[in-house]
Amino acid sequence: MADVIYQKINTSEYLNIKSKPVHVKEQLEIKILDNSFLPGAKDDDWFAHSALPALKLIEKERPGEIKSFLSIGSGPGLDVLASAEVFGSKKLVLTDLHENIVESGVQNVKANLLEPEKVEVNGYTGDIFEPLRSRTNSNENQRFDIIYENLPNIPLAENEDINKLRSSSRCLEKRSEDIPKEIKDALLDLHYLAIKQVHEFLNKNGALISLISGVIPIDTIKSLEKYIDGVKIDIYYYNWNIQTSFYSVINDYAKQEEHGYGPFIFYRENDLKKAFEGVSDSESGKKARDIEKSLADKRITATEALKRFNQGENIGYTITILKTTIIDQ
Repeated sequence: MADVIYQKINTSEYLNIKSKPVHVKEQLEIKILDNSFLPGAKDDDWFAHSALPALKLIEKERPGEIKSFLSIGSGPGLDVLASAEVFGSKKLVLTDLHENIVESGVQNVKANLLEPEKVEVNGYTGDIFEPLRSRTNSNENQRFDIIYENLPNIPLAENEDINKLRSSSRCLEKRSEDIPKEIKDALLDLHYLAIKQVHEFLNKNGALISLISGVIPIDTIKSLEKYIDGVKIDIYYYNWNIQTSFYSVINDYAKQEEHGYGPFIFYRENDLKKAFEGVSDSESGKKARDIEKSLADKRITATEALKRFNQGENIGYTITILKTTIIDQ
């Protein structure tokens, strides 16, 4: 039997709201299995730190319109619960690679909703969209108003077992799909595959929200669009964060640089603070290129970042939230 951790989370603090939650409990109790991603403090939690503000912007633009929400690779389901509070969606779905994590995630969502009997909650096990795909007719696929993904991008080491790995940053490297070299070199494989397939699973006016570490240049991230027909990809939200020891990814990216991948970009904390000073959530996406340009001479490689990080220097990176919509809708 897998080891279990029960984590208590104050909803108002996690969601950064002043009012009492209306769709989920004030105090969440999240069951986390030993092969599931373990949420850290808020600044270590990429969803809370960067994806959540983007989802709040969507709700502000389309109040009450997001009736269905899907999280690809949800883990314990905390992102689904947060989205349930933000959108008030009545259809919540999550997926993951591991059946035990899916079952636990669904239990977490149902147990922490205020009125679970009024919400359809389902979970599916499998790779990206495969468990949601109709075997007979793509028109019968489940469709959603918002789909969220923060898929892993660092190839799994040969001595690592994905069934026992708690980190959410690793993925299986060998895939059968044809992936452009530019995308593969930037470790954007799974994001590319999700965006390429998402038209089969979005409702009209729906959107895919992708969280991508900004250690990859914006031009490279935007290059996804030129390889996929019929989609519009916008930099919807742009943020930064400091690398902590809780889940250090610098070492992973430094190893990938040694194997010829990249470039991967990091910055000193003070340089990031200055570049983002005075930028609001709503304008961050539109100003992303200007911010990146202002940091051009402040870039450091993952290899150099790791050296400085190990010496005690505060090292950070940007985070990019993409919004993908279907052009012909």
